[in-house]
Amino acid sequence: MKTKPIQSAQRGDKRAPAQYMLKLYVAGQSPKSVNAIANIKKICEENLQGSYELQVIDLYQQPHLAQGDQIIAVPTLVKKLPLPLRRIIGDLSDSGRVLVGLDIRSTA
Repeated sequence: MKTKPIQSAQRGDKRAPAQYMLKLYVAGQSPKSVNAIANIKKICEENLQGSYELQVIDLYQQPHLAQGDQIIAVPTLVKKLPLPLRRIIGDLSDSGRVLVGLDIRSTA
């Protein structure tokens, strides 16, 4: 799997750039990696509708990219924007935890 940007807005869309910049680090096609990709895509489409950019990075293909974001476990989701920077480790199956981590939903 190669690094691939995924944006929910269609090509040619004149809207402002994505508000959420997310990077998902995975390790090949392991079950946890596949689940994490599916889970974050679903969460983003249901909650961020067009205001996000998701980049999936396979560390088997590009291990050097782990150092820049200090990745020590996979799958790891890194929220670059909006600040503050956040990391969520795991297959992202707990959507409530992911939404809180992305600052989309409060803990209350």
